[in-house]
Amino acid sequence: MFYGNIKYVSTIKLTIMELQNFITKFAEQFEDTNASEIQANTVFQELDEWSSLTILGIIAFVKTEYGKTVTGKEIRSCETVEDLFKLIDSL
Repeated sequence: MFYGNIKYVSTIKLTIMELQNFITKFAEQFEDTNASEIQANTVFQELDEWSSLTILGIIAFVKTEYGKTVTGKEIRSCETVEDLFKLIDSL
């Protein structure tokens, strides 16, 4: 099959639909925060509901949904939801 100058990459790459799906599932980790408040550019650690329990929920969500292991330290190193998505995509 001819791909021209496009390098074929077998890993899943960042797309708008994948990011939107991630945001939706990320928002489900918060019980009291309205999902509409969480966007790609949301600084999630500034959310009122953010806690160590939320980090544990995100670790479990990433393992279940993506089969990848992320640490609390890696999560805390991200600023926005999109940063976290990119981190997980790179694992």
